[in-house]
Amino acid sequence: MPAPTLLTPLKQRDFALLWLGMTVSLLGDGIYFVAIAWQVYDLTDAPAALSLVGLSWSLGMVGFLLVGGSVADRVDRRRQMVVADGVRLLAVAGMGVLAVTGSVEVWHLVLLALLFGIGEAFFSPAFTALIPQLVPPAHLVQANALQQVVRPAMFRLAGPALGGLLVAAFGAGTAFLVDAGTFLVAIGCVLAIRARPELVDRALEEAHGGVREGLAWARREPWFWVTLTMCALSIMLTVGPQEVLLPYVVRNDLGAGAGSFGLVLAAGGVGGAVGGLLMSRAGMPARPLRFMYMSWAVSVLTLAGYAVATAVWQLAALTFVFGAGISFGMVVWATLMQTRVPAGMLGRVSALDWAVSIGLSPASFALTGPAAALAGTDATLLASGLVGAAVTLGAYYVVPALRADDARTASGERGEVREEARVAHGGGVHADDLDAVPRR
Repeated sequence: MPAPTLLTPLKQRDFALLWLGMTVSLLGDGIYFVAIAWQVYDLTDAPAALSLVGLSWSLGMVGFLLVGGSVADRVDRRRQMVVADGVRLLAVAGMGVLAVTGSVEVWHLVLLALLFGIGEAFFSPAFTALIPQLVPPAHLVQANALQQVVRPAMFRLAGPALGGLLVAAFGAGTAFLVDAGTFLVAIGCVLAIRARPELVDRALEEAHGGVREGLAWARREPWFWVTLTMCALSIMLTVGPQEVLLPYVVRNDLGAGAGSFGLVLAAGGVGGAVGGLLMSRAGMPARPLRFMYMSWAVSVLTLAGYAVATAVWQLAALTFVFGAGISFGMVVWATLMQTRVPAGMLGRVSALDWAVSIGLSPASFALTGPAAALAGTDATLLASGLVGAAVTLGAYYVVPALRADDARTASGERGEVREEARVAHGGGVHADDLDAVPRR
């Protein structure tokens, strides 16, 4: 068989539709990221206000993720994604209408961000669990690499650049409405995907029992729960400073505008896209956990660089490194999830992944504003980057089970469950796809 390339997964019709919808939606997310920051800072030039909006979004996301994951293992995942995207469309459209009419206030954005987070809590587990139903196992690395190329390219590159132009030319309200339009395209693409059989008979177990089953599986897998714990701590230290203080540095410390902020984010998108392209060619590393932890540690360390940057181009270089490191690690993590987690509980485990890893992000948003006011923006960013990198990299070397897992993987002793589990659970594998799967 010829080696799969980055575009190989797009030969699958349904994955191509999912990819198209994801691409357009991520473009809108990038527009939203610039619009929400500039809208809040137009209303009140205080990091605490943007922290509050981020806190509201993260509470909605964290509070409903486990429910969303449990539902994703029982219903048609396409329908769950359509409903979730509809909720997010209403939230963003509401922001746009309020902003265009000049009646928007911070508390409006807080409530609508909460609704947006709830929609995302139901969308993300269904999306993650749907991918291995659409792509042969032999092509999962390329599918995840393609996602990591598209995600930063749209969310951090094209989306922010377009968002900066829209905000500068027409205002944040128009940018919100354009973002709402991208959800309509995404919904149409998902509706065109063929239906798949349910992976779990909904009559066999109640929703709470399903969550408990996912938790029981997670406790038996150190590579999973240790990584989630590390991510929770690292995200608590970094997500608030990254999302709240970076636009503040661009706007206030450097005196630049929305266009410059969009370019800084765009550089991160280029880095992420480059990372995904490199991973599609390299495939899984021999020691995937070590590679993943090191990549994420380098990314987190760039936050310390924000504190000493004196020009927009320096911030752009740092976000390029940030995006590349995140992309390296996410390709590995997504592939590990899709090849090691039994297909019948992938929705629940994916939700657990999201819920735990971002579970402390509300605390990060809540603490960022007061920390910046007390210690200063630069000191907060410096501490965030240094401590976050130490926590990320330290976890790998402190926990022997992670290094042992890598050793078994490198020697070929670490097996995977994806092919057998997908067949056993009726996971939508086509017969011709199975012929392409290397037998172990």
